Amino acid sequence: MKTLVVFAHPYLEYSYSNRLLINFYERHQHYDFLDLYETYPDFHIAAFKERKRLAGYDRFVFHFPIIWFGMPPLLRLWIDEVFDGNWIKMGVNNPFENKPIYILATTRSKKRSFGREGKHHYTVDELISGLIVTLRAFKGEIRETFVVYEAENLTKKEIIQYKQQFIETLGD
Repeated sequence: MKTLVVFAHPYLEYSYSNRLLINFYERHQHYDFLDLYETYPDFHIAAFKERKRLAGYDRFVFHFPIIWFGMPPLLRLWIDEVFDGNWIKMGVNNPFENKPIYILATTRSKKRSFGREGKHHYTVDELISGLIVTLRAFKGEIRETFVVYEAENLTKKEIIQYKQQFIETLGD
C-alpha cells in the first residue's frame, strides 16, 4: 500500500524521539516521506504540485508534535493551501476519499495531563480537532490517532516500543 507521510516538525533537530520514529518511514520503500519544514522552509507552498502528489497514494499518515495545543503552523498552512474544496463535491477525484488515514502526534506532556481532569483540560483529539474535522469532511477514513506522550523523556527502548506499536497499527 503506497503511503504518503506528511511530517511537520519545526524543531526536528531538538527532537530525539521524532528522529527515531521517522527512520521507520525512510527504511520502507512503500512510504514516501514529505517533511514540510524541509521542503517549504520559506512557507511558500507549491499547492498545485502538492495536489498532484496526493493523487498517487492509497494511505496517509500525518505525523507531527503538538505545539501550543495544536498542530504546527506549517502543517495548518499546507492544509489550507493544498486541500481543494471542490474535492468534496460528488464525482470529483478526491485524493482522501475512502482512504485510510493515521495520525501520529507526539507531546512532551504526560497522558494524565489531557482530558477534563488533566491540567490541559482537553484531549489530544480535541486539540487537533481542526485536522480531524477537515480529514473527515474530505471523506478520509481516520483509523487511529496514535499519541506518544512524554516524547522527549523516553528512553531509546521506549521509543522503539512506541514505533513497533505504530507499525502494528499500520499493519506493516
